[in-house]
Amino acid sequence: MRPSSRWTSVVGLVVGAVFVASACSAAVATPAGAAGLTLASTNDPTLGAYLTGLNGMTLYLYTKDTPDVTVCYATCATNWPPLTVAAGATITGPSGATAAFATISRTDGTSQVTYNHWPLYYYAGDSKAGDTTGQNVGKIWFVMPLNGQFSAPAPASSPSASSGY
Repeated sequence: MRPSSRWTSVVGLVVGAVFVASACSAAVATPAGAAGLTLASTNDPTLGAYLTGLNGMTLYLYTKDTPDVTVCYATCATNWPPLTVAAGATITGPSGATAAFATISRTDGTSQVTYNHWPLYYYAGDSKAGDTTGQNVGKIWFVMPLNGQFSAPAPASSPSASSGY
């Protein structure tokens, strides 16, 4: 094999490996390419039973959304990443989930998962399964109850954490 052919082969192998590695990491990072999504739930002594997504991360609802419509884009969606799936994906809820799962179309064309018509989000401030640091942020973000029924908590006398939205 000529030296230039070896060089071309080595470069081709490196480029191919980079493409494979980036494709694998992208597939792990987002459920958007998945044909199906299975959600779970957890129970908190204070918050009760609530929905969790990938890796046990807490799912939230945004009270400025309206049924089947999200208004969380740009910086909001950076701080509160929407739970998305591939168009037509099957969504399976945990046992005890009593409301319906569905999807809505976002302005960027992705499909966002809803539960009882509420669009679902993660919170960038949560770092591990079981974290609920997004609960009551700005008095507009709340964990998604397992039963899908949401009612805002009574106002507290202490100020809430920084909004992050």
